[in-house]
Amino acid sequence: MQTINALEKQIANIKNQLLNLGDMHPGSLTKQFNICGNPNCRCKDPDDPQKHGPYYNLSFVLKGKSTSRFIRSEYASEIKKQVANYKKFKSLIEDWKTAAAELAKLKIDMMKMQEKKSAKQKMAKDQK
Repeated sequence: MQTINALEKQIANIKNQLLNLGDMHPGSLTKQFNICGNPNCRCKDPDDPQKHGPYYNLSFVLKGKSTSRFIRSEYASEIKKQVANYKKFKSLIEDWKTAAAELAKLKIDMMKMQEKKSAKQKMAKDQK
């Protein structure tokens, strides 16, 4: 079990990491290669088929609505970073929630111990 000080430092570290995340975007980025309908196309070559692409697709849910967008190849690396930042954001939030719950429990336990100590001192004083 961690101490109150250690948990407070952990939460401060998480907050600092959140401040420095940069741009983010929810979802996942996939790379796709397609086959067209033209029977004479290179993608239909029986010996060496060469699919069209790559095409990048960004899929995500925002405000309960599922959305999908095609992303140009030149923007794919930036979107990939944003998606990674969003995943890091979610992970950090979970870490913060866990640390905050642990911290709250420790503080409550400490207050209970202080109350018991005060009650014992009062009883001892009353008995004199």
